[in-house]
This record gives sequence, C-alpha cells and structure tokens, in this order.
Amino acid sequence: MIIAVDGPAASGKGTIAKALARHYGLPHLDTGLLYRAVGIATAQQGGNPDDPADALKGAAFPETLLDDPAIRSETAGGLASRVSIHPAVRAALLARQRDFAAQTAGAIIDGRDIGSVIVPQADAKLFVTARTEIRAERRHREDPTDDYDAILADIRQRDERDSARSVAPLVRAADADLLDTSDLTIDAAVQRAIALVDARIRDRR
Repeated sequence: MIIAVDGPAASGKGTIAKALARHYGLPHLDTGLLYRAVGIATAQQGGNPDDPADALKGAAFPETLLDDPAIRSETAGGLASRVSIHPAVRAALLARQRDFAAQTAGAIIDGRDIGSVIVPQADAKLFVTARTEIRAERRHREDPTDDYDAILADIRQRDERDSARSVAPLVRAADADLLDTSDLTIDAAVQRAIALVDARIRDRR
C-alpha cells in the first residue's frame, strides 16, 4: 500500500504522515529532507541555491547530512524551497523517491508533488493544508524568538515558489482527499487522515 501525503509548509503533513506510518506499519519518507539536504550541501559548498548548476552539485550530498540537526532549521527549509524549483535537482532525486515507494509492503511518502508526480498510482492520496496565518503561528510556537511577521512572509514566499515552479509544482492531485487542519487538534487531524485513507482502501477492494 502506498500513501501519498502532500501539502505546503507547516500544514501538518509531516506529523500526519508519521502517524499514518505508525498506524499502518509502513516505512515513511519525508521527501522535504532530501531537498533540505540539497540546500544545505549547496550552501556548504559555497554555491548559490538559485543557480541550477550549483544546486545540482548539492544533490550529491552525503547520507550523513540527513541526520544533521541543522536539516530541521528554518534556514534549511528556505534553502529547500529555492533549490527545489530546478528541474535537474528534482530529476536527480526522482528515482530515489520512487525506489522507496517500490518496497514490497508499500510506503508513506510526504512532500509537495508525491501524488501528482512521484507516485501517481498511490492507493490513497491526501492533500493537507491550513490557513497561511495558522501555519505561521505554528512555526512561531516552535521558536518564539523568531519574528512572526518574518515567518509569515517566508511561508508566503515559499508557497509562491512551490506553486509557481514550472516542474512538479505544489498542486492537489485530482484524486487526492483534502484535509484542512486549520481548526483541528493533532489527534483529530490524524484520525481524520486515517478515516480518509481507510475509505480509499475500501473503495479499491
């Protein structure tokens, strides 16, 4: 069984994907970490994340970078959004993501183009979203020392980059169930996600 979970930054898709992985006993891949690693590697190499050639060099990052705590930072998230617009970077990571999905038991994969590009054949697809201000508030609660207005502006910029890129833009797949977490607790959002997936699986039988 393959479950695709897409959505913008701070929508709750990562939390939901991890919960689904525990519930169904499936391996989970956060594809955003791959792009964060590319962004960090590009910066560490002195490259420009907005330059396609520099970003492609960063795509050859060492596996150890995925375990670096810096990969979870807001800086890494911003870099990921910048390098992910380059078609060559997306192509370099495509096989890696599809190989993960091809495991015998299946997989849970979250990102921004999973249901539309990476695994369009997924058994269930969720598009997780939330109002922009709510997403900014969530990020601000994670680190109150960061300025809320700056976080809000960054999220809006990332949404624009992710949605406007020419290759694999952030988009809800036609057969993806919409899950708006704006007014839901984490537990309620997870239970809703499980119900949506279960319904899709029943329909396929």
